[in-house]
Amino acid sequence: MKITLEMIKELRATTGVGITDCKKALVASDGDYDKAVDFLRQKGMKKAAKRADRDAGDGVIELYSHGDGRIGVILELNCETDFVARGEGFRELAHEIALQIAAEAPLFVKEEDIPAEVLEREADIARKRFIEEGKPENIIDKIVEGRLNKYKEEICLMQQKYIRNDSITVKDLIMDKIGALGENIVIRRFQRWELGEHIAK
Repeated sequence: MKITLEMIKELRATTGVGITDCKKALVASDGDYDKAVDFLRQKGMKKAAKRADRDAGDGVIELYSHGDGRIGVILELNCETDFVARGEGFRELAHEIALQIAAEAPLFVKEEDIPAEVLEREADIARKRFIEEGKPENIIDKIVEGRLNKYKEEICLMQQKYIRNDSITVKDLIMDKIGALGENIVIRRFQRWELGEHIAK
């Protein structure tokens, strides 16, 4: 398929990627616009992976209040330079992640942060439940593994589906921004409070 200048301009307007890269993506995708976007996104994520070992010592503390003050979030999001930290794109990302935390109430940033005893307890609960339900013994381990993977997706911020687009995860969102801004970005820590959540019932 012939790649026209109009096709390249349209892809560039949507993605903000250079003309040469847009042309390469369209050629590789045989002119398919959606596949070309995916191609560029994957390329951005590869670029992001190369930046993952850079020190991210700058950034922002994002404060977010939701539901007339019923839910509060504080988030530390880091990048490499003050220049990026002050930029609109980085600030928007911090806000979006804080909004995600308010809405989905993750407990940890990433899977590696989950204490082993938490996973062991969850696996034990699931195993006992499946035994009581009469699941075949030879497939219980596989079912428990599937339940644990789903549990990690629920409680780990990086693995959660992004609330504005459930076809990507929060990790994908961050990797896209790393590719766009050209700096490593790290969620350092967060805390979420909900009014009355620790009051005994």
